[in-house]
Amino acid sequence: MKTTRTSATRTLALALRTGGGLSVRFHPRALTVLALLLAAALAASVLLIGTGDLTIPAGDVLRALAGNGQPVQEFVVTELRLPRVLVGLLVGASLGLGGALFQSISRNPLGSPDVLGLGQGSTAGALVMIVLFSGSATEVAVGSLVGGLLTGLAIYLLAWKQGVHGYRLVLVGIGVCALATAVNGYLLTKADIVDAARAVVWMTGSLDGRDWSQVWPLLTLCALLVPLVLGNARGLRMTEMGDDVSGALGIRVERVRLLLMVSAVLLTAGATAAAGPVGFVALTAPQLARRLTRSPGPNLMPSMVMGATLLIVADLASQRVFGADQLPVGVVTGVLGGVYLLWLLVTERRAGRI
Repeated sequence: MKTTRTSATRTLALALRTGGGLSVRFHPRALTVLALLLAAALAASVLLIGTGDLTIPAGDVLRALAGNGQPVQEFVVTELRLPRVLVGLLVGASLGLGGALFQSISRNPLGSPDVLGLGQGSTAGALVMIVLFSGSATEVAVGSLVGGLLTGLAIYLLAWKQGVHGYRLVLVGIGVCALATAVNGYLLTKADIVDAARAVVWMTGSLDGRDWSQVWPLLTLCALLVPLVLGNARGLRMTEMGDDVSGALGIRVERVRLLLMVSAVLLTAGATAAAGPVGFVALTAPQLARRLTRSPGPNLMPSMVMGATLLIVADLASQRVFGADQLPVGVVTGVLGGVYLLWLLVTERRAGRI
């Protein structure tokens, strides 16, 4: 084992070399932060499951999850509240990971799905199903997923010029976001009062009424994409040094970038299809994770766990402060994310980076 210290980041890194020549490098601080975030997410999940019109103590929640609780509590916990919490965890994790990928690819802290217009594109797909076809919940989810995929494809094609580079990707995304916002406004003006009310509720981003039918598709999507993304984490980290350097190191830059962009679009669109456009989690989670771990690189796992923690804590705060199902979680994350965005812009300006 050898220990190295980078003065620029002031972080302790440990490198382990096995007998077969495989080298693994990790940061103890990052592992500690990851463990604490996991513990916070699980604790908040237990408290959230016990919160509602029928308050259930944390101990009874754990017994119900283990199958040793009272029948009424087991039904409330496993059938009504557990799916909602699982959707929240999966949506937050998907947004956090998708945001980390986009910020790393664009090399810009503002390069998140919220800014690039993927959320607006998913919203446009959902509004088409609601307003034009009066679609069911499943059809709205499919429309949202298709809308997000088409928006991601449009951004990639418009930003392509001998490769996809950071600022061009962000600028094209902002333009696509403006167009999608205009389309969404037009669709709302064409809707009748019932469909318009349904669309507005969906557009706020909420975990209300989520059940197992939203859990399994999103869980399957994460089970397929998360290992794929983590398996290409080294290539992503190399691309942050520039295309020429990473290409000289044997990284197929455009292949890695396209693969991870498609994964990020799928994660973001899947999360939006499950819970609506929950704002600013994808923007704030990677930056908060980076500041806590103080580790270089994309910080994919910490960003994913930070996203899950943020969303569950925001929903818990909403339930505890305003009452059960009174304030959608998307409103809470929007307020917190807006404050964070202003702080980030002020910080970047004082540092002379903008």
